[in-house]
Amino acid sequence: MARPVKSPGKTPRRTADKTVSNKTVDVADSYAVRLMQHLVVPTFVIDPGRRVVIWNRACERLTGVAASEVIGTSKHWQAFYETRRPCLADLVALDRPERLPEFYSEYAARGHNGLGFSAENWCTMPKLGNQLYLAIDAGPIHDEAGHLIAVVETLRDLTDQKRAEMALKELATKDGLTGLSNRRSFDQMLMSEWARAQRTQKPLALLFVDVDHFKLFNDHHGHQNGDECLRVVASVVSRHAVRPLDLASRYGGEEFALILPDMDCDSACVIAEEIRGAVMALRIAHGAAGAGDHVTLSVGVASHIPGAVDGSPDRLLGAADEALYVAKRLGRNRVICAERVLAEFASLGRQAAAVPGPFRRKSA
Repeated sequence: MARPVKSPGKTPRRTADKTVSNKTVDVADSYAVRLMQHLVVPTFVIDPGRRVVIWNRACERLTGVAASEVIGTSKHWQAFYETRRPCLADLVALDRPERLPEFYSEYAARGHNGLGFSAENWCTMPKLGNQLYLAIDAGPIHDEAGHLIAVVETLRDLTDQKRAEMALKELATKDGLTGLSNRRSFDQMLMSEWARAQRTQKPLALLFVDVDHFKLFNDHHGHQNGDECLRVVASVVSRHAVRPLDLASRYGGEEFALILPDMDCDSACVIAEEIRGAVMALRIAHGAAGAGDHVTLSVGVASHIPGAVDGSPDRLLGAADEALYVAKRLGRNRVICAERVLAEFASLGRQAAAVPGPFRRKSA
């Protein structure tokens, strides 16, 4: 039986349909690539091997890195960081949401259902020589079988908003006159360090620094000079908050506070004496009636290892405050440690009745 002869020039329907389908896919892919290239949103795409396949023009403008420098490579991290580390798209490609906190200050994993990750962080932008705060979204693209074929990462420049947010935060936490941390920051840091000292069972030291006869100084020299005096004293106090967790703050009026974690009373007294001596060395003229020739400081020092029953730092605050009160009672221009209040009075030949009783002006 003779086989049917195919008409010349004609393509079987199935082959023709497949050809049309392939052409449609090619056109769609080509259109998608061109569309992505012209997006105003900085965008790049990596393949499952984490090699860059698309680096659009907006991404070139944002990073200063040309597409020709990264296409076909895994060097896209060099556009954002000085040392090698994964970008958000890499973590999506690797399906490693647990590594988000390692690399990003703010992040969100949008689940394991193919939605990807979102994150924000500062990028060094080595090519441009500046820093940008970028909001980043990265999501996977899968084929019909569910296999990963690409990861798309988009970027938004939030630098101006972030800097404005940081400026507002600084205004909320800084004292406007001296530039030191304000009372609110002091309270928050003291509670935080108190809790940490409870966990580690290490001492937490606190200094209260008060400018002697400051009201007389203001009356004698005027408020403008009084403000300048406070700024100078604040600068001295600030120079002694040298470790990452040390905090110098303006507690209120002419009084300053210094939080010194992991420090006993003897070491804290050394720092207090350095502060007092540094202000004396400046020889800021005072001269008001009832005061000395130069501005001096009184400092109260306390240190304590919080126990399990110490729910708040009130005991530490009270001890440092009482030590400052005693320093004032004993003639000012001196450092008094809370642990040696009785000894200080005894060394001056005072009677026990002259020792001030419990005095609590401050609480957490």
